[in-house]
Amino acid sequence: MHQFLLFSPEVASARSAGKPVVALESTIISHGMPYPQNVDMAREVEQVIRDAGAVPATIAIMDGRICVGLGSAQLELLGNSPDAMKVSRRDLPYVLATRRLGATTVAATMICAQMADIKVFVTGGIGGVHRGGATSFDISADLLELARTNVAVVCAGVKSILDIGLTLEYLETHGVPVISVGQPGFPAFFTRESGFNADFQLDTALQQANFIQTKWSLGLDGGVVIGNPVPAMFEMPSDEIGRITEQALAEAGSLGISGKAVTPFLLDRIKTLTEGRSLMTNIALVKHNALVGAQLAVAMHDLPGMKPI
Repeated sequence: MHQFLLFSPEVASARSAGKPVVALESTIISHGMPYPQNVDMAREVEQVIRDAGAVPATIAIMDGRICVGLGSAQLELLGNSPDAMKVSRRDLPYVLATRRLGATTVAATMICAQMADIKVFVTGGIGGVHRGGATSFDISADLLELARTNVAVVCAGVKSILDIGLTLEYLETHGVPVISVGQPGFPAFFTRESGFNADFQLDTALQQANFIQTKWSLGLDGGVVIGNPVPAMFEMPSDEIGRITEQALAEAGSLGISGKAVTPFLLDRIKTLTEGRSLMTNIALVKHNALVGAQLAVAMHDLPGMKPI
């Protein structure tokens, strides 16, 4: 598998020196935010991780290689290109074989991070069971990846456009632990509370690292979801975001939007309907997740028995 990996100089140096590394997805750049805010966000998030003592590794597919760590020009390309393909597990062979430009989703980033021996991955929010999923079977590949890939995922929970209850049920069925930070409740991306509790509350990076090390030392494969709520000052009112989400979902249905196109459409409509406030919330929560993820990577790196990552 390593024949496909291409490490940036910064990440290669970190690996040689045994420094902690944090993986970052690229779909949030290509499909999650408008330009130039997407590229600005990516650079700011990477700097948050550096300032916390770890090394950022934004992952994308370029010229038939899995690029682990991107330079400034590569970030600009992802942020500007209309041709970047949204890449999940099923798409990885196609995008690599055809040498297309690919932006990795949560699932694909987890796969690539595991190949690169990176144990911590930061994102905005994970995918889940879509509303109506009980009959449509529209379930994000992120959830199955969490059940089988040994990467800890720091996120602001599950987007409110999804069925959060069914998502948590799916994770429970597949043995994926869901941890919350600073509160018992599992966050819902734009809001701090989803109305559902996480499985466990672990507030410090050391507690989280010990939990993860214990899980994998027991031979219990699969990821861990670490739900880190958006900072209170950037939280959106739950009633407002609920109403706007319902409107955006109805519009998506009337336009026949489905599959991979749903989430980017909904996020864009929510941004428009909130006059840009949701974008500010999105950027704030990703930066907050980056801080928590970097602290976790450092704690895992320093644990006895953990090999360098």
